[in-house]
Amino acid sequence: MQTREFGKTKWQVSEIGYGMWGMGGWTESDDIQSANSLDLAVEQGVNFFDTAWGYGEGHSEKLLGELVKRHANKKLFTASKIPPMNFKWPAKPEYTLIESYPTAHIIEYTEKTLKNLGMEQIDLMQFHTWDDGWSDQDEWQRAIEELKQSGKIAAMGISINRWEPENGIKALKTGAIDAVQVIYNIFDQNPEDSLFPVCDELDIAVIARVPFDEGTLTGNITRETTFPDGDWRGTYFVPENLNASADKADLLRPVVPESMSMAEMALRFITMNKTVSTMIPGMRKKRNVLANTAISDGKGLEKSLFEELRKHRWDRKPTSWSQ
Repeated sequence: MQTREFGKTKWQVSEIGYGMWGMGGWTESDDIQSANSLDLAVEQGVNFFDTAWGYGEGHSEKLLGELVKRHANKKLFTASKIPPMNFKWPAKPEYTLIESYPTAHIIEYTEKTLKNLGMEQIDLMQFHTWDDGWSDQDEWQRAIEELKQSGKIAAMGISINRWEPENGIKALKTGAIDAVQVIYNIFDQNPEDSLFPVCDELDIAVIARVPFDEGTLTGNITRETTFPDGDWRGTYFVPENLNASADKADLLRPVVPESMSMAEMALRFITMNKTVSTMIPGMRKKRNVLANTAISDGKGLEKSLFEELRKHRWDRKPTSWSQ
């Protein structure tokens, strides 16, 4: 497993991290499967795990806390997220800071996370939504300082809304933020335009989320794909998006090397960008863990293939279904 420096924290984190969104609301048997996959990831060298209170109202956080206890002899970096007080995703310009992240709420949910983890300090706490209209207000910055001084968090980050990579740059320039989580993949290359240069300049760690574009870049999404009732993807892959996504995936299929899956190609594409500190694919099953961690071998992609993939950039605007 290759490691990368996590911005100004100087932590050495695994190039492949672990996104725990899919572990929020499952049954006991699913929890056993989750624990087995998490343990295997640690064995494969993964040391960065990202969760949120919103993933099962703390259930995923508890799974992470149990993982850390099982591997007390290893340094595993823990990251979670504070939900907005209005529990609305994503943040919209009309939502005020006091509606979303008042100081008392920031402190309260950090403490809830610590209780779920069974830890006195979390490595990285993040705002689960963000709007840069809040950046000049002092309250959230003072809350971060209080949490750091009390030893409850080591670092603070923000998770940027889908397809809004520039909606966070003002916050980074305050100096109060250590890390930013943003959608970045073969299709969503626009963080490279403005966000990544600021991260390089200010030594801000970058967590690349949604590396498979919610499944499109695994090669498993077609125009005929359907999802079970209650599956979030059913609300995301509405016909407008499903058809367009399937078309984009079809354009990629001819360029996937014979020795490589589309999913492997998608992850290797992200490794080519050195601004990225870690990426956090979801890995529900052992086979996913083995496949995803295997790509961290320092090889990346052939330059010609990488340049071809850059042509598949897909600039999108947030919509009602994109969230």
